[in-house]
Amino acid sequence: MALVIHNTTIVTSDAARTVHHDASIAVDADRIVAIGPTQEIDRQWPGAERMDGRGKAVFPGLINCHTHLWLTVARGIQEDFGFPSTLRFPTTAQAMLSAEENAVFAMLGALECLRGGNTTLLEIGTRVPDYVKPVAATGLRVVFGQTSSDLEPAGIPENRFVYSPALAEKTLRGTDDVISAWHGAEKGRITCVVAAHAPEACSPELLRGARELAERRDVRTTIHLDQSHWEVESVMRVRGVRPAEYLFQHDFLSSRLVAAHCRFMSPGEISHLGRSRASVSHNAAMAARRAAAPPIQALAAAGCNIAMGTDNMAHDMLEAMRTGLFVERISRQDGERPWPEDVLDWGTRNGAAALGLGADVGSLEVGKKADLIILDARRPHLVPTLRIVSAWIHNGQAGDVESVMVDGRWLMRDRRVLTIDEGDVVSRAEEIGRRVWRELVARYPNVPFPITLPPPASQAMA
Repeated sequence: MALVIHNTTIVTSDAARTVHHDASIAVDADRIVAIGPTQEIDRQWPGAERMDGRGKAVFPGLINCHTHLWLTVARGIQEDFGFPSTLRFPTTAQAMLSAEENAVFAMLGALECLRGGNTTLLEIGTRVPDYVKPVAATGLRVVFGQTSSDLEPAGIPENRFVYSPALAEKTLRGTDDVISAWHGAEKGRITCVVAAHAPEACSPELLRGARELAERRDVRTTIHLDQSHWEVESVMRVRGVRPAEYLFQHDFLSSRLVAAHCRFMSPGEISHLGRSRASVSHNAAMAARRAAAPPIQALAAAGCNIAMGTDNMAHDMLEAMRTGLFVERISRQDGERPWPEDVLDWGTRNGAAALGLGADVGSLEVGKKADLIILDARRPHLVPTLRIVSAWIHNGQAGDVESVMVDGRWLMRDRRVLTIDEGDVVSRAEEIGRRVWRELVARYPNVPFPITLPPPASQAMA
């Protein structure tokens, strides 16, 4: 049955940034079929289910172009130790997780995405097969990228860069396996990319193999780029050029690339990236935590498409958009630009373009997929709703999102998550997280760790 959300505010994020007041939006199956004045839509869809939209605002679902859902396992720890991390454990907490446990943390990240109105995400990981099935079952629109790299991990702590053809073959095969199994699954809601890890972690042969795989499979590519000073220094030492210049030399830059971070770009790198018309995932909240501010204005002026991502331990796209607004105003020394509407474009329409999904998602328009979120616009911090986009970007909270729809299906309705067992995921993540960090610290007692960990969850609840 068709659904009409009536007497509401509709933020379309279309090219004209149209906002409809006292309007209705009609959904039939998985598509938006009408937007307009309430009386007109009521006449067109007399038999539709009706949902009262008074005091609410309908936005497009947010599009997150860089996530690592599973890194929620490091929440509360790694945010404060820089990148690369100054915690010198020989292994990671994730490496100590079973496949099932890793999936718990990926589901925790997916839960946060869903509750915050993030309906589409580009999820990158080294162990995507651990969690691709349960995350796909959440109903979120996900683009999965199983990471490829041929840098031998053993040499990294000593800054030795040894590249393995066998590792290149293995990781590219793993990437291809995920594409074979999942690209186009769930009636197209699940797609895939080729995810080369980072310039310092990929030899020219790996980059060529990744590019050829993407061309053969007709999928997009993504890579971490200019993420840290260490990366820049490493690539310059090993390759003799800066990271984006290295990618340019090996034909890895293109309009089908999503380059994550881009924090420490030289003018020449900005020019290369702009001429390629690549998309940049501006992971603003994580950049701010790392005391970095990417040259977003210069990248956009050069020709890049600016999208947004959350990155590691948090997946609140509203926080990312707000931080992007604030950091960019500080960088420009301009208290008026960018506008909240600019930032919403980054988190919706531009993100869809980055992922090659612009024909279907990123804005609320007739014929597009019914991927939408409904805000409670009567919460005290949003009133008066004279300009709802500005009010939400500046003052909103993820908890303002009360309902989420993807492909015309409710994933959350009236703040009740319908596709994830929230209590089970949260309780299991708490128990596993406490245990695995205590095990990691106990395994390496000589590694300085300036944090007092809480007791195991079972003791804490006793």
